[in-house]
Amino acid sequence: MKYNILGYLIGEGFSNVFKNKKSTGASLVIMCATMIIFGVFLILGENINHFVDDIKAEQGFQVFIKVDATQEEIQKFGEDIRKIEGVSTAEYISKEDGLNTMKQRLKDDKGVLDGFNVEAFKASYMVKINNLEDSQNIQEQIKKIDNFAKITSSDETITALVRLANGVRIVTGAILLLLIVISIFIISNTIKLTVHARRKEISIMKYVGATNNFIRWPFIVEGMIIGILSSAVSIVIIGGAYNFIAQELVNGSFMKMIGMSLVGFGDMLSSIIVVYMLLGIGIGALGSVISMRKYLKV
Repeated sequence: MKYNILGYLIGEGFSNVFKNKKSTGASLVIMCATMIIFGVFLILGENINHFVDDIKAEQGFQVFIKVDATQEEIQKFGEDIRKIEGVSTAEYISKEDGLNTMKQRLKDDKGVLDGFNVEAFKASYMVKINNLEDSQNIQEQIKKIDNFAKITSSDETITALVRLANGVRIVTGAILLLLIVISIFIISNTIKLTVHARRKEISIMKYVGATNNFIRWPFIVEGMIIGILSSAVSIVIIGGAYNFIAQELVNGSFMKMIGMSLVGFGDMLSSIIVVYMLLGIGIGALGSVISMRKYLKV
């Protein structure tokens, strides 16, 4: 008996979706538009997290050694750096490597270095650290090591970029919450029109002894179906648009110049499906419950 009731309630929910084509269509269009905007900010947040992780993975500084340091002293210098707590790696860069790097940066003007002797360049270590917050402390310890010459660091730039990314992440999160509230408001008001059109039917059902839950569930199922359909359509649209835009950006000269990469849509797909389906089902169900309150009062 319970199985038959459950089947009836679900069947009624599906039936309502097709009976009320206008309100269903309006709900789908509005929810799709809202969820596409939600998806844009969700993907933006994922790429910001990816960007911040890349910055943190590359954080570090270059430590130069005095020109007259012997090979043994250079090797000991590197060992002393690696012993410092918080240092991830310390990669040795020889004088020859330093000269070649400078030539690569100068490109067409590399001829200006023809008169320079390789001995004029300082050997160095490219130091990577585990936590950007420990950078200053680690640098102070390195400065006390024998044969230290100087440090070149982009800490301020990296810190500013991380702060900017964190700020954008907070704003994105706030917008996502706002969109969820807007979606609940939209779906509840749309379903409210359907409920209002069937208010006499609801009154009759209450008179003959139907419980509030029995009356409510078909509308909840209807809202959940609209939410699932909106999620599926939105995922297809946002996926196609993102793949096209991402391909254009990745092939662009600006992205190649700054060495940034974007998260592939396939890498985000499983989490997007879960978030969208939970969001669609949750908004649809909650919107239906809110829209029914007025008509289920005794």
